[in-house]
Amino acid sequence: MSPSNKVGITEVVLRDGIQSLLATRVPLRDLVPIIPVLDKIGYWSMETWGGATYDACIRYLNEDPWERLRTFEALMPNTPQQMLIRGQNLVGYKHYSQNVISRFLEKSSENGIEIFRTFDALNDFENIEFTIKEVKRIGKHAQGTIAYTTSPVHDMSTWLDLGKKIEDCGADSLAIKDMAGLLRPFDAFDLVTNLKQSLSIPIHMQTHATTGMSAATNMKAIEAGIDNIDTSISSLSMTYGHSATETMNAIFEGQERQIDLDMAALEESSDYFKDIREKYSEFEGDMKGVDTTMLVKQVPGGMISSLETQLKSNKQEDKIDLVKNEIPEVRKDFGYPPLVTPASQIVGAQALLNVIDGLRYKNLSNESINLIKGNYGKLPGEIKEDLKKRVDSLDEVGEALDPEELGNMKKELKELCLENSLPDLSQNDEMLLTYILFPNIALRFFQSLNF
Repeated sequence: MSPSNKVGITEVVLRDGIQSLLATRVPLRDLVPIIPVLDKIGYWSMETWGGATYDACIRYLNEDPWERLRTFEALMPNTPQQMLIRGQNLVGYKHYSQNVISRFLEKSSENGIEIFRTFDALNDFENIEFTIKEVKRIGKHAQGTIAYTTSPVHDMSTWLDLGKKIEDCGADSLAIKDMAGLLRPFDAFDLVTNLKQSLSIPIHMQTHATTGMSAATNMKAIEAGIDNIDTSISSLSMTYGHSATETMNAIFEGQERQIDLDMAALEESSDYFKDIREKYSEFEGDMKGVDTTMLVKQVPGGMISSLETQLKSNKQEDKIDLVKNEIPEVRKDFGYPPLVTPASQIVGAQALLNVIDGLRYKNLSNESINLIKGNYGKLPGEIKEDLKKRVDSLDEVGEALDPEELGNMKKELKELCLENSLPDLSQNDEMLLTYILFPNIALRFFQSLNF
């Protein structure tokens, strides 16, 4: 499919920008004043939801994530809202039944989401197929996703095959998700060129700035004909985040393929988010400049900061380099899963466990066992033989998928509310979904609300 001359921009500052740089700790009240300005800029879409947003709202901010969505919808009439979904994991950390997935997508649409970007941590198409079809059923834009990575078992045919499956499933567009900044500029050119030759749907791309290549990668992707790229307002960009929106806009000013955004509104937004970044600087990581560690070890920056925190709590912060070195070994033994949520957390936690124990796989986490058993989907490569035999001999540790999950959890929530003198929140679909997705922290969140 031939691209239009204009390159569309998905602005990620309200979701992935804040998540990557400020641990998703910015409350809604600090975002509301700038939303009408962002709405004037001329974006193809605004990523506002999904990823860690839902979790952070109820775990740290004592906010209703659905209210955030509705507020953005009211203040942003001109720009479609977009969200990120982890396939069958939705915005949680386990697989959910089809009735839960359907209800979640319906309510997300009703509350303001127009574009659903769905991916699977293992690039297992079966884990995103149902979500894509359900988004189409409710009449919204379904964007299937390649979670880009490099390994001995990933090559061009991997991505072309997945892209074709996504298109044939009925997706409206395809996204390349480069969560660790691994996609090199000339590889991006080749990848986009081949995808454009193979597919008829538009192609979008998200790449992180962590390794210092994102602007060049975006440029080569645009040269190859990509239709849309993700960027973030300059004052909340780079390091673990993304290329700056203003920078990409300036690079293509006056060129055949223009981005053409409102620079005055961009400048006002940048000034605003500069203050936001300073206000919440305590949540920002320690990295300055770029981190090329990921080019070899593929360790995302957010993953490192989390591991550093865990080591500090065990008074073993001096072992961070050992953990960094262990992660690629665990990834190889586990069949080369892409290091993106939840696979990145599973591999990282197991590497940490190996280092603390002083012996590889002395203890296996339940999540590692489930990953190896295939409960998260099909792993891309071969699992280390002795590890696979060991895991195959173990009993199941995960919960079986409950086809009646929605109804059963509704009864459970009704009882919980009665026991804790709360109104019957099971009658509210959004509250019910919050409980299903995060049952361990939902009660504390419900108790914080004013009824």
